[in-house]
Amino acid sequence: MGLKYAYQPKTEKFAKAYGRALRISTKGSVIVCKVLSGMNLQKGKRLLNNLLIEKESLDGKFYSNASSEILDLLKSAESNAEFKGLDTEKLIIKASAHMGFAFWRPRRFKMRRQKRKVTNVQIVLEQR
Repeated sequence: MGLKYAYQPKTEKFAKAYGRALRISTKGSVIVCKVLSGMNLQKGKRLLNNLLIEKESLDGKFYSNASSEILDLLKSAESNAEFKGLDTEKLIIKASAHMGFAFWRPRRFKMRRQKRKVTNVQIVLEQR
């Protein structure tokens, strides 16, 4: 039984990458993934690089942590696509981010209710 992705590709020409338990904001990663979905691979990489160097912004914010993790996943999916023999010029990004699990960190008595949250990010590159 494999992982169930939020987006099921319609053709057989696709590549996937999955980031599990990433220590990034779920809210920021959802915003970045919504902007990336439907973009060409080169445009998406350019957008994420511009967010990292703070040349471009989304809603007035740069989301640097989320964009760096998503850029790493995008590069991984691109290398998976090259391994499968897909044309990288024709790849379209489908990205989604979901809440992961929450875990407790050991803290002193006053701060014992703090939870750390993680995010799961799914990226599918489909050749059109």
